[in-house]
Amino acid sequence: MLQKSSPFMKQANLINGEWVGADSGKTIDVINPATGLKIGTVPNSGKAETQRAINAAAEAFKTWRKTSVLERSKLMRKLHDAILDNQDALAELLTLEQGKSLAESKGEVGMSAAYILWYAEEARRTYGDIVPSPWADRRILVTKEPVGVIAAITPWNFPSSMLARKIGPALATGCTAVVKPATQTPYSGLVWGALCEEVGIPKGVVNILTGSASEIGGEITSNPLVRKITFTGSTEIGKILIKQAADTVKKVSMELGGNAPFIVFDDADVDRAVEGAMIAKFRNSGQTCVCTNRFLVQAGIYDSFVEKFATATAKLKVGDGLESGTQQGPLIDEKAVEKVEEFIADAKQKGGKVITGGKRHALGGSFFEPTVIGDAKADMLFTKEEIFGPVAPVYKFETEQEAIDLANDTQFGLASYFYTQDLGRVFRVSEGLKYGMVGVNEGMITTVEAPFGGVKESGLGKEGGHQGIEDYLDTKYVCVGGLGL
Repeated sequence: MLQKSSPFMKQANLINGEWVGADSGKTIDVINPATGLKIGTVPNSGKAETQRAINAAAEAFKTWRKTSVLERSKLMRKLHDAILDNQDALAELLTLEQGKSLAESKGEVGMSAAYILWYAEEARRTYGDIVPSPWADRRILVTKEPVGVIAAITPWNFPSSMLARKIGPALATGCTAVVKPATQTPYSGLVWGALCEEVGIPKGVVNILTGSASEIGGEITSNPLVRKITFTGSTEIGKILIKQAADTVKKVSMELGGNAPFIVFDDADVDRAVEGAMIAKFRNSGQTCVCTNRFLVQAGIYDSFVEKFATATAKLKVGDGLESGTQQGPLIDEKAVEKVEEFIADAKQKGGKVITGGKRHALGGSFFEPTVIGDAKADMLFTKEEIFGPVAPVYKFETEQEAIDLANDTQFGLASYFYTQDLGRVFRVSEGLKYGMVGVNEGMITTVEAPFGGVKESGLGKEGGHQGIEDYLDTKYVCVGGLGL
């Protein structure tokens, strides 16, 4: 039963400018994680529909690539304005299907608009080069051209902004796109099709499909018309996509899993560190790839930090994201709750102490109490595995080098954070951490102006910043000879 309606809630796929169902007529139910009730359905599409979407994108690319950069920039500015004009409605839809608080959803929608505006501006700065020639009668030109059809696969935790990071540079460079949003949160993905239509982006430039991840993903990775794949999700799935894309040697950019350390040194401003910790851990109920997975606190302030952190955590208001004042919504589903419970049970068995929280919330469903666990040890599951939930394990360390070594002892390398007031330590530790992003005395560092991405098994490539547009461009060298000079 549809709990709330929205003019933006599209329950069909967009292929070549047409809103269509799956060939089979089959659908997938979309559930509100806060209530457990069905919101609506989306098509359960597969290989055939994906082929048509790719063909449509390839055909649209022939003309879209020839539009001037100024024309594309103007259309993207209209798209930016359309997002902000409907920010409240889009945020409500996002909260309805994902569960995060309305305040967080409004922030995410605003970030989506910001990415579109950023790439509207960056579109006009994809400069080439004129290289001094070693030959008197030749000239060397280096230009940047769109790669072609790109395919984007996005996750359920940030269903709007993750897509903005991919659609933005695609549109800016003259690429066309085939997009697969997560079936748990499809409406915030499908709405991009409606917004693109509204502002006049031509049919076939953006195509959006929901359905079987294996069938859609399999066609995307094997189809030679797709020249680039951009994926945000688990490292496990990312590795599969990289392997599958190898047969046609596609460009790939991957934003994968994380195991973010949050280091608090003895000389830190503890109150500021706690404030940053709350953002870095409990945003989106802990369900972000850059959320803190391990709190590493120096022995001298360990007790003070844990006490203040646990007190602040216990005050978080848990509830339906659409309710006023909610700070933490539900986890995405029952499976996520069971995973969190497994981590807590393992920690308790190995000597961990639950300082606050530790169990399902009284609201029931997939609501879970924000949790702090003290006396965390290296042999606990969450030391190596990504939590993706509102559980904060706190480890004790003695020396600076020990903290760096503990932080780097993971296959992941996405985000990291540390707090100190020692200027020398700022540089020693930030240079010692093997991570793509480092927050110093800040728990929230994502912004459109900066490159977002990891190292090691946390991914390839960057999103945001001027770096974020490069993966959507091919570099071409042209040698002009016979000039008779």
